[in-house]
Amino acid sequence: MEQLTAGQYTLVYNMLSFAIASMIFSGVFFVLARDRVAPQYRISLVVSTLVVGIAAYHYFRIFQSWEAAYTLTGGGYEASGKPFNDAYRYVDWLLTVPLLVVELVLVLGLAAEKRSGMITKLVVAAFLMILLGYPGEILTGQTSVFSERGLWGLLSSIPFVYIVYVLWGEIGNAIAEKDEKTGVLLRNIRYLLVFTWGFYPIVYMAPFIGWEGSTATVAIQVGYSIADVLAKAGYGVMIYAIARSKSEAEGYQMAA
Repeated sequence: MEQLTAGQYTLVYNMLSFAIASMIFSGVFFVLARDRVAPQYRISLVVSTLVVGIAAYHYFRIFQSWEAAYTLTGGGYEASGKPFNDAYRYVDWLLTVPLLVVELVLVLGLAAEKRSGMITKLVVAAFLMILLGYPGEILTGQTSVFSERGLWGLLSSIPFVYIVYVLWGEIGNAIAEKDEKTGVLLRNIRYLLVFTWGFYPIVYMAPFIGWEGSTATVAIQVGYSIADVLAKAGYGVMIYAIARSKSEAEGYQMAA
């Protein structure tokens, strides 16, 4: 574990705290907003709640591990001797990324026969993406794109590209079939999908662009935290907005 300045340690500490709060209170929102959408779209909000709930738990564990891994000494923070367990992130992603795929496919309202097959393929691809990325993540000190970290990152990118390609196309098809308001929301979530999911490989490649030691550690923790908040809490809010818009377009009214 690298020695950190007080500013570096505090930045990660506060970002992890922010992520926990974002996950918890977005989950509360999804629960309270459930009755504002038509029954056929409520399952998407249930899945959104599961996603941020799982993420909140794992971020709490990451937060605890970060606190335990460093000790304040003078003006900086030194390794306490207890390892920082960043594997919590990959356990979280192994559970939440397939669910993120599922909630989007569900809210698109595809035909049942098409939906089930697509979900199966995308979930398998999501598992492969996470499992192939983890071996490279734990290889520290590798700063070349042609290293083992680079190889595992390349292998993980194959299912990543497949998932984004399929979802981009399906959202595009849905945009053409929906009313203008829903179409705009679908277009926005398509851009959010590409932006947030594309942020992860950029952070993964931090060691390849000259960030080493404490700088790389902080960049990876902050980068992944920002991406997770946008890809889970922010993504869930967009899912709700789409479900709400489609409910209104289909004539759904809340009970008095």
